[in-house]
Amino acid sequence: MMKNDTPLLAITMGDPTGAGPEIVVKALANPEIQQLCRAVVVGDADTMRNAARIVGIPMNVHIVSTAADVRQGEDILNVLDLNDVDVATLVHGKVAASGGKAAYEAIEKATLLAIDGEVDAIVTAPLNKDALNQAGYSFPGHTQILAHLCGVKDAVMMLTADSLRIVHVSTHVALRDACDAVTKERILRVMQLGEAAARSMGVEKPRIVVPGLNPHSGEGGLFGTEEEEHIIPAIEEAKALGMDVRGPIPPDTAFLRAFRGEFDLVIAMYHDQGHIPIKMVGFEKGVNTTLGLPIIRTSVDHGTVFGKAGKGTADPTSMLEAIKLAAVMCSTKKRAAD
Repeated sequence: MMKNDTPLLAITMGDPTGAGPEIVVKALANPEIQQLCRAVVVGDADTMRNAARIVGIPMNVHIVSTAADVRQGEDILNVLDLNDVDVATLVHGKVAASGGKAAYEAIEKATLLAIDGEVDAIVTAPLNKDALNQAGYSFPGHTQILAHLCGVKDAVMMLTADSLRIVHVSTHVALRDACDAVTKERILRVMQLGEAAARSMGVEKPRIVVPGLNPHSGEGGLFGTEEEEHIIPAIEEAKALGMDVRGPIPPDTAFLRAFRGEFDLVIAMYHDQGHIPIKMVGFEKGVNTTLGLPIIRTSVDHGTVFGKAGKGTADPTSMLEAIKLAAVMCSTKKRAAD
C-alpha cells in the first residue's frame, strides 16, 4: 500500500477505438470513486483528453512518469502516457490492429507496475479480441494475457454482480472440451481460489455451492458420470479441508439459491453456466476478477461497446463497480498484512 491511506489503482485505457476511455473518464470523475482511491490511467494521454471532451467532463490531464507523481483533485486525470495512439486517424467503433496494440501495451505496463508494487491493483477497461490478434498477440482475452505476464500457468475467472459470486472451472474453450476440464483437481483448485477471493471481498466464512455439470446433477449416473467421478470427490476433499461447501446441486436451482442469499460463492462448471446468470442479474454492473495471480485485478464485464464509442453515451456502471471492488480487496489485503 502506498503512503496515502487510499489504494492507488492503475486503470488501463482499453481499446481506444471502443468506449473504454470514455467510461474510464466518467468513473474517475465520480466523487465516490475519488474518495475511495487514487488512480492513474495507463494509456495514451491524447486519447484520454479526447475522451474527456467527448463525454463533456472537464478534466486536466496530468502526465506522470511514476506512481509518486500522482496528484489528487476533482478535475485531475493522472495519465501514465504511453504515447501510442494517433488520435487524428483514430476511427471509433472499428476493429483495428493499432487499437489492439495500444490495449495490450496498457495491460502490460499496468501489470508490471502492480508486480513491482508501484500500484496496489489494476482495473482494466475492455479490449477487442480480434484487434488483439490482428496486432500479433495470440491470446483469447485478458485472463490469459495476465497469466502470461505474471508468469503463472493458470488463472481463474470470477464474476460478481449484486449477491452473486461465480468462479469458473473453464471459460474460453469449446463446450466439448469444457466437459473434459471437469476434473477433481481442477474443481478443488477453483474452490480454493474462489473461497480466498470471497474472503478478500469481505465474506468471513464463504458458503460454497457446486452445481452439477449434467441435468439434475447426473441423476445418480443416469445422465452422465462426471458428478460421481470428479465433482463429488472434489466436494468431499474440500470439506475435509474445512470448507463450507454443498453439492452437487442441480444447476437450475443452485444459482437461484445463491442469488437469494443461501450461498456466497458458486462454482460454475463452464463458461455459459456461470455467465448467463450474472448477465441476467447485473448486465450493467458485473465485474470480472482474475484469481490465481500475484496481483489484484478487476475489470468491467463487457466488451468495447463499439456501438456507443465516440458518442459519450456508454454506461460506466461496470467500471465503477470494478474500481470499488478493487479498493475493497486492497483494503482487506492491507488489514491482513497489518
